[in-house]
Amino acid sequence: MHELPMPHRRRPLARLLLPMLGLVTALLSGPAAAQAPSFAQFESGPVRPMAMSPDRSRLYVANTPNNTLDVFNIAGAAPQLVARVPVGLEPVAVAARNGNEVWVVNHLSDSVSVVDLSGTPRVVRTLLVGDEPRDIVFAGNPERAFITTAHRGQHRTDPSLSGVPGAGDPQLTTPSVGRADVWVFNTNNLGTAFGGLPQRIMSFFSDTPRALAVSPDRSTVYVAAFKSGNQTTTVLQPLVCQGFVSWLPCIGQNGKIMPGGNPGPKTNFEGKKAPEVGLIVKFNKATGKWEDELRRNWNNAVQFRLPDQDVFAVNANTLSQTATHSGVGTVLFNMVTNPVSGKVYVSNTEAINEARFEGPGTYAGHTVQGKLAQTRITVISGSTVSPRHLNKHIDYSKLPSNPGFDWTMKQHSLAMPLEMAITGDGRTLYVAAFSSSRIGVFDTAELESDSFNPRTASSRYIEVGGGGPSGLVLDEARGRLYVTTRFDNAVKVVDLASRATLVSVAMKNPEPASVTAGRPFLYDARRFSANGEASCASCHTFGDMDDLAWDLGNPDDRVTNNPITKNLSSALEVALGKLLFGVTSPVNGSDNANEFHPMKGPMTTQTLRGMRNSGAMHWRGDRATGIFGNSGTDSNLSFKNFAVAFEGLLGGTAPLTEAEMQTFANFQMPVMLPPNPIRKLDNSLTASQQRGHNFYTGSRPSDGIDVGPLGGLIPGQTAFTCEGCHRLDPAAGFFGTGGRSSFEGITQIVKIPQLRNMYQKVGMFGSPKVDFFRAADTGFVGNQVRGFGFVHDGAVDTLFRFFTAKVFDPQLTVGFPLVNPDGTRRDVVDFMMAFDSDLAPVVGQQVTLTATNAAAVSGRINLLLQRAQTPFTSKELGGATTECSLVVRVVEGGVSRGLVYNPAANAFVASDGSQRSEVAVRSLATVPGQEVTYTCAPPGSGSRIAFDS
Repeated sequence: MHELPMPHRRRPLARLLLPMLGLVTALLSGPAAAQAPSFAQFESGPVRPMAMSPDRSRLYVANTPNNTLDVFNIAGAAPQLVARVPVGLEPVAVAARNGNEVWVVNHLSDSVSVVDLSGTPRVVRTLLVGDEPRDIVFAGNPERAFITTAHRGQHRTDPSLSGVPGAGDPQLTTPSVGRADVWVFNTNNLGTAFGGLPQRIMSFFSDTPRALAVSPDRSTVYVAAFKSGNQTTTVLQPLVCQGFVSWLPCIGQNGKIMPGGNPGPKTNFEGKKAPEVGLIVKFNKATGKWEDELRRNWNNAVQFRLPDQDVFAVNANTLSQTATHSGVGTVLFNMVTNPVSGKVYVSNTEAINEARFEGPGTYAGHTVQGKLAQTRITVISGSTVSPRHLNKHIDYSKLPSNPGFDWTMKQHSLAMPLEMAITGDGRTLYVAAFSSSRIGVFDTAELESDSFNPRTASSRYIEVGGGGPSGLVLDEARGRLYVTTRFDNAVKVVDLASRATLVSVAMKNPEPASVTAGRPFLYDARRFSANGEASCASCHTFGDMDDLAWDLGNPDDRVTNNPITKNLSSALEVALGKLLFGVTSPVNGSDNANEFHPMKGPMTTQTLRGMRNSGAMHWRGDRATGIFGNSGTDSNLSFKNFAVAFEGLLGGTAPLTEAEMQTFANFQMPVMLPPNPIRKLDNSLTASQQRGHNFYTGSRPSDGIDVGPLGGLIPGQTAFTCEGCHRLDPAAGFFGTGGRSSFEGITQIVKIPQLRNMYQKVGMFGSPKVDFFRAADTGFVGNQVRGFGFVHDGAVDTLFRFFTAKVFDPQLTVGFPLVNPDGTRRDVVDFMMAFDSDLAPVVGQQVTLTATNAAAVSGRINLLLQRAQTPFTSKELGGATTECSLVVRVVEGGVSRGLVYNPAANAFVASDGSQRSEVAVRSLATVPGQEVTYTCAPPGSGSRIAFDS
């Protein structure tokens, strides 16, 4: 194996221009914006990062961090870079339409770049789609392009799509709405609208989709949900009988019989009483009941159904859904079809979140340590769904601390299965195990019959250096397998006969060294779990969420001190709040507001994105206290205190060192949340969002205690505005949290959370009546796409219900307004969906100007120019800046050029410092073949993307 550096034909010129480039950058940015990072990190998950040309002469690779399509000649012994085409931001999927045309899915830009490879390769059209597109395939007669997106995004409501079936309002507050979209384009007629005109936007009854696959005859397209869930939900804490008496039923607050209390134990090993908490239940298809670990029936506490529709079949010719498949998996990554039998293989993981507790499991007698999410491939044959656990050799009953633990297990394990490839005869399946640095190799007959033995089958697995194998392309004619490895951002060539890596070609990577050094800490299951299956990414999928709740308390742990500054937490305030809000059990288990009890109950997985300025971590902030120190405000220290999870949760042999955790923190802490897909691209608010914003930032306290004439007797502040708790201060990096905790009339003191991703939690509707909320019982609502909603345990179905909590009761001086409180609640919900973020909503947006579409795209170009001039404040972007850095790309005289917009001069600047007026840049596109693509890059990134991508 040898390393081949990528060719850089202009390296001498680049060296000459480097000092001038620095000067240009400084001139464009100004003193404040110069602090903005030149690389914005998003950690988008690769989906289909490679494709091969029909004649097998070229390999097309989505270079995600560099925002380019890299084109390699693969005719020789080693891939040779022949072109690098700038596309949109965070490309994650590639599909070759024919020998001269490649389509690239840009995850952050909400776009698809159509790349023409004739002459100088270039983008000739940019299609705008829904939020966070992930995959693309071609199928049907006439040929169509199918693209997966979330059921949201600014473009689906654009007036240009008013006549498109399926376009329009995403209905974020409407029950029983499918939230998985597939945009369908006629490849031979993309339409004259500025972002293209889809034939249809198809919606499916699941949450956001990811993978696509096509049947051998190309008449059926398969659509898979991404984080599909596993028919689990959280029972509201007030419906769980108090006292931890599991066998004693009670009458719930909704007037129905509940089967008993929390299964317990009711204390930790110290004998200190645990707080009363909610309970995770799972739907048992055989019994038709929502059951907990004791198999008790909780049907009286759940007001909806989770059909768990995972994979959908679509007739590619008629654009009609023909079948659905359930029970495929919890998180579905990729799909491939058998070219002979037509069977569908789905790489996935199955979460075990119905089991409770991390740690050694000594006091409670059970733990989820090392058994978070099973690695699987599920086979769909006709209507039969057959999940296959790839690591069935793992004995989860034994922990590394047990004498009988088998230390050889990880040698045969695979983790986080992503893209697959299958041989032409349909007999051999390859799967990229992202978290294992391996390619699994399976006989399809053995996989389908579940007769394979991982201990022997693993002898065929292919070891791949570099880390994070994500994409596979099979080249049977040459006996090769091409593999993309994300950790080192490279392409590997594997010899199928010897399973040896012949060549590794490094792609251009602008990521800082801290990113590449720290990424393995999120994903590497071989290094960080004793059985080789568990990693942080088992739950924090690509550094985000799995959309589930877990009860990861630890009864074998001690009660610790809570150093976080708190609202409404004095003994008098807690006592008065309990009386007013109907809390009948001790808060935190002890009524001591300054304690963290290790048994915390269900908590939804929080995103690992956008954490740097949020203070202590976890829903309660309990990582404020840990092995590396205590602080109520230090985000970095709090992150490092997660070191114990590598042993207690993942099943590693020891906590990580502080130096290792700092390396991890240096990678993860800068990862940003994406721009808000609900807020208008001009960063304005709708009338209802503006009313919600006005109340949120207004002077009326919405939360707390109206103490009236007793106010002078109670020290401290007893009522807070929305913004007074959920701080909104972009200059300080606060987007919903200022780092404090608060007593909110529930059984635990919780940290005030950030609010930038509320739109991601939509999809659970239906709730019983409980006393803490004034909203009525919904009755049985029917099918929903999610089992978890809002607040720490995911048990609250909607934000509107949350805003009816007693702590927000309309009173004379506190709470929602006395007049039409529900109207204001709805307005604040709308504002929550469009909440401010570290990035303006225009970041990533694109449009391509051609010789024939100037009239259609001029309005969008004007918008991008306007936003590039508009002031914006973001601590993560260095403080005062503009909403975006506008970049244009054009092929002129056979040379690809990038220019960056200088708002002060209203001109575009080239790498040599020369300028072109905004009008002159538009005029370039009047020449056929000189299409101009505009991209709103993150502030600080524009010069790098324009000149050095």
